[in-house]
Amino acid sequence: MFGLTDRVQHKPVALLAGAAVLSALVLSAPVSAQQRDPAYAAARAAGQVGEKTDGFLGYPVPPSAEIRKLAEDINIKRRDVYAQKAAAQKATIDDYGFTSGCQLILATVPGEKYQAPDGSWRTRTGEPPLRDNKCP
Repeated sequence: MFGLTDRVQHKPVALLAGAAVLSALVLSAPVSAQQRDPAYAAARAAGQVGEKTDGFLGYPVPPSAEIRKLAEDINIKRRDVYAQKAAAQKATIDDYGFTSGCQLILATVPGEKYQAPDGSWRTRTGEPPLRDNKCP
């Protein structure tokens, strides 16, 4: 049986494995998700929502009530997924959200907004996005 020390040592490996699965889903999801919800695609393209370092959507500019509701609905769904995946990986939701945020920021495309490690909002260019040094 593993002790606490064993779980702590294996946690990054478990999170990385979970992030790899999430990354595969994220990389295939943006096109299909945007096709299902034109309002979300438009909000991303207009820079009204962006990917935060914690794995949730945020607001680079003050949102309208409609944009806030759209992002909150997506964030609720993400939190549910993170909770399930984190429990399976013996991690916290915050740890899983951070790892997911790293992958979601990496999956942004030029023109989309994302949160840099210092908390500022950036617009993705053709260059790799700025990510936290702790990102897998």
